[in-house]
Amino acid sequence: MKVLHYSTHGFDRKFLEIAGTNIHEFYFTEDGLNSETAELAKGFEAITLFTSDDASSEVLKKLAASGIRYICLRSAGFDHVDLNTARELNIRVANVPAYSPHAVAEHALMLLMALNRKIIQATKLFSMNDFRLDTLVGFNVFGKTAGVVGTGKIGSVFVRILLGMGCRVLAYDINPSTEFSGTENFQYTDLDTLCMKSDIISLFCPLNSSTRYLFDKKRFSIMKKGVIFINTARGAIVNTSDLIEAIENGTVGAAGLDVYENEKPLYFKDLRGRIINDPLFEKLRNMPQVLLTAHQAFLTKEALEGIANTTVRNLSEWEKFGKSVNDLI
Repeated sequence: MKVLHYSTHGFDRKFLEIAGTNIHEFYFTEDGLNSETAELAKGFEAITLFTSDDASSEVLKKLAASGIRYICLRSAGFDHVDLNTARELNIRVANVPAYSPHAVAEHALMLLMALNRKIIQATKLFSMNDFRLDTLVGFNVFGKTAGVVGTGKIGSVFVRILLGMGCRVLAYDINPSTEFSGTENFQYTDLDTLCMKSDIISLFCPLNSSTRYLFDKKRFSIMKKGVIFINTARGAIVNTSDLIEAIENGTVGAAGLDVYENEKPLYFKDLRGRIINDPLFEKLRNMPQVLLTAHQAFLTKEALEGIANTTVRNLSEWEKFGKSVNDLI
């Protein structure tokens, strides 16, 4: 199958090349998919996309006109694809539902511990030869109540990590898992109760119409004072303006964010020497209580290998059978 990979980067191209060797005819572009770059897909049967690509209705129609029949997502999330339009155009869409849930869960833990133990502040003070500890007091995670929103593959790994650290875990999911049935120190509850009782809250739910701005002014207002808030899911699950207000009034003691609701023009790009015209982002990243990473929670060798291998498998199944086990429509 002749395939064009949009939005390829130095960190993922080599894994795709290895996985596709002698199987498919691969071509790569660093350009992201949008209404202007859709024309690059002419002459290809399939394309693959990253989370930063735009597969909206308008773009999909251009792709269909260019002969694209298959779209493989190099991600688990698919909120950047208009699946209804793809269905109408008879374009198959598949994702990578599981690559390395441990990668994201471990990154969430890293954000939590770096914030709790004031690692960023400590490093800055250390570099100035200021070895005082007065402003670096954290707390024991052991014995704390942690709220986990979304207990799919990634969320479940994080639950196991927290239980291993001696936390009491409150979880919320519209489709509760039976994995933790009868587990000591674990229970499902409603989202408001989770927010009111948790010392730590971490998000692992998908972005859709029901989870967009799931965390807003109202939800932040009922949280415990000083809660540590972690988001490695999708940026728009959180109303950033409301989060900033919650940080300023002390409700949220610290926030670790691997995603940001307006990240598409920023993340995965080299913007050195350019002015970033996003006041909300600038305010967020200049807050001392906030630790941002640029959507890198998935970024481990194991995860990249898994994404590449599943992408190739999806393409091969389409070629042989006309459908893939990971088809979204």
